[in-house]
Amino acid sequence: MKRGLLLASLVLWLAGCVAAPSPAVPATRTLDTAPATVLEEAMALLMEQGYVIRHADPELGRLEAVIARWPGYRVRLDVEASDGESRLAMTAWRGGRPLPPRLVEPLLTELNSRLLMGP
Repeated sequence: MKRGLLLASLVLWLAGCVAAPSPAVPATRTLDTAPATVLEEAMALLMEQGYVIRHADPELGRLEAVIARWPGYRVRLDVEASDGESRLAMTAWRGGRPLPPRLVEPLLTELNSRLLMGP
């Protein structure tokens, strides 16, 4: 009985130490380009950077890619049409933890410059 109470107290005490992970905050941009073109160029950019495209759905405007560098990186790009423009939201995780938006800004900047240059 005493042992069970001690064990239950220990479990509750340790459970109080666990912090919930912070939600991922996306880096955002608005571009004067069609969503399908943005996704296509983003796929090309990420593959050149060594990412493997896991999911790409132009109808949903979603792209997810991973890279096999330790501890593991994952990038998600959501694109939606808005008044003739495309609104981008890019989120990244390392080892299952969200990365700050400033770390994906270089990818968005490169994507933006590629789209401005055109084919």
